[in-house]
Amino acid sequence: MTDEEKRKKIKEYSLKLLKLSRDRIVVGMRFMDAAVYRLKLVARENLRGLATDGENYYYDPREVLNIYDRSSKLLTRTFLHSILHCIFNHNFGYEKLDRDLWDISCDIAVENIIMELDLSAVNLPDDSERRMKLKGMRRDITSFTAEKIYRYFLINPPAGVDREKYIELFALDRHVYWQKAENYEISNEAWKRVSERIKADIKTFSKNSTHSESLISNLEEATKPEYNYRDILKRFSVSGEEIRVNDEEFDYIYYTYGLSTYGNMPLVEPLEFKDIKKIKDFAIVLDTSASCRGDIIRSFLIMTYEILKDRDNFFNHINVHIIQSDNEVHQDTKIKDQGDFDEFIKKGKLMGYGGTDYRPAIEYVDKLLENNEFTNFKGLIYFTDGYGIYPEKAPDYDCLFVFISEDDRKPELPWWVIPVIIKEDQLK
Repeated sequence: MTDEEKRKKIKEYSLKLLKLSRDRIVVGMRFMDAAVYRLKLVARENLRGLATDGENYYYDPREVLNIYDRSSKLLTRTFLHSILHCIFNHNFGYEKLDRDLWDISCDIAVENIIMELDLSAVNLPDDSERRMKLKGMRRDITSFTAEKIYRYFLINPPAGVDREKYIELFALDRHVYWQKAENYEISNEAWKRVSERIKADIKTFSKNSTHSESLISNLEEATKPEYNYRDILKRFSVSGEEIRVNDEEFDYIYYTYGLSTYGNMPLVEPLEFKDIKKIKDFAIVLDTSASCRGDIIRSFLIMTYEILKDRDNFFNHINVHIIQSDNEVHQDTKIKDQGDFDEFIKKGKLMGYGGTDYRPAIEYVDKLLENNEFTNFKGLIYFTDGYGIYPEKAPDYDCLFVFISEDDRKPELPWWVIPVIIKEDQLK
C-alpha cells in the first residue's frame, strides 16, 4: 500500500469514527442534535488534535486514530467537550480576556458538566481525579459556569504546577481557532438560538434521564440577554432645547440659491433650535465598600464617562452627582459640564471601604431633591456587588442597580430595584 493510499484510509476511518462519536452523543442526549450536527467535519493534517471555530470541527486524522486507540470513550468525550464550548459561546469575545485563564475556565466548566451527566459513553477512569481537583474550588463558586470560574481564577490565579495539572486533566481539545473571530461565518446569535432550543428541549428529554445542574446554569449564562450600557443610559435622557442646526427642517436648495444669486443673502435662515433628548440630571452612586474592588469601580466610571462625553449624549450644561458611599456617604462630586467630568476622572479618589448599606446614599439623594438640587431628575444608577441593606420603602424615582456579576448568594432584591448585569470583560 502506497503512502497516499494509507493517508486516504486514515482519513476515511477517522471520519467514520468521528461520525460514530457524534451519533453516540445524540443517542445519550437527544436534545443535543441541533448542536452536534451543526458543525462540519473538516480534516486538517498536522493539527495535532481536534478544534472548532464555531462553524467547522477540524480534526487531525492520525490524532483521531490515536485517541480512539487509547479509548473510544475519550474520542466521544472530546467531541462532546468541543460542542459544549460552542453551545456556551466560549469562543466568542475571546480576544478581550486573559486567554490562558479563560481556556482553563472553559475546559473545567464543560468537563464538570460531562461528569455530572454521568453518561456511560463518555465516562473515563480518571474522572475521580478531576473531581478531587475541583473539590476545593466549590467552596467559593456557587455554580460552575466558565464566567464564574474565570472570575475565581482572576482573584486566585493557579500556580505553575497547578495550571499544568488543570491543563492535563481538563484540556481535551485545542482552542487555536477561537482567536479568529473575524473569520466566523456563523454568528454568536446563531449559537444562542441553538442554546435556547437545547434549554427548551432539555425540559422534555431529560425528565427520565441524567440531569446536570451545571448544564442548566451554563445554558442560562449563555442565553441571558446582553446589556448595552449606552442603551441603559437612555432611561435617564430628557428633552431639552439646544442650539444646533435642525437638518430635518432646513432646506439647503433655497439657502444656497439665495447665496449664489444675491451674494450674502440666503433665502432661508437655518433653524438654530432643535428639541433633542439628552442626559441631563441624574445621580451615580459608587459602592466603595470593602467588597468592591477599586479597579472595577474606576472602570465602570470610565465606561460611563466615555458614553456621556459623546456630544450626542451630553448637554453643554448638566447636573450629575457622583456619590461615593459604603455604609455612609463619603463624598458628592457635582458634575456641571464635560470639564468637571475630565477633572474627576483624572484626579478623583475613591473613599470608603467599610460595610455596605444602600440606605444612606438613597436618603442623601432624597435630600438633594428636597433642596431642589435637580430640575428634571431622571433617576439613580447604583454600581454595587449587591451585598447590602436595602431601604424598606421604595424611592420615588427609578433606581438602576448595576451588578458586575450574577451571584446566587445575593440577598433577594426589592421589587423597585431595576437590576442590570454587566460582565467584567465589558468594562475592560
